Amino acid sequence: MPAAGTGQEIAIFLVSVVFGIYIILLILRTIFGLVRADYYNPISQTIVMLTDPPLRVLRPVIPSVGRVDLAAIVLMIVLKFIEIWLRVLIVGVDVGVGLILAVTIRELLTTVIWVFIIALIVEVVMSWIQAGGGGAANNPIMRLAGAVNRPILGPLRRALPNTGAIDFSPMIALVGLYILLIIVRSF
Repeated sequence: MPAAGTGQEIAIFLVSVVFGIYIILLILRTIFGLVRADYYNPISQTIVMLTDPPLRVLRPVIPSVGRVDLAAIVLMIVLKFIEIWLRVLIVGVDVGVGLILAVTIRELLTTVIWVFIIALIVEVVMSWIQAGGGGAANNPIMRLAGAVNRPILGPLRRALPNTGAIDFSPMIALVGLYILLIIVRSF
């Protein structure tokens, strides 16, 4: 692959940032729906407001299945595909559609795993900062991080012995997520 010049690097960066932020918002919206996060949380409301316009257009064609927002998933795949295609186009490399689609799926899975990793770290750090203050229940970020992490940490907390003040489930979850990340990146 040819080395990218400064202009190309800036263009690739801007494309990645613009598409990446919106794709992360779609991932968060999808996860919030799956875990039944608080819809009235101000952060949830902001994400819904930002992601709703294209989803309103897609939903009549691509309906949800249960709590799975298929329109959001299809939009994520399409946007990530366009992002990767634009990045390849900027560099000037001729790559087949099949390879771009495979990279699209791998990068989306990687991003989803990173969303869970960051949610775990946010919940852990905020629990240290707000320990004993009682403000965690009122913090919208903490409530959403807790909702996102509940499907992962709940089973781990039930399986692990109670150690008192130290909860080892986030550490075990992080190790598992990093192993999953290594597996996804190997494809």
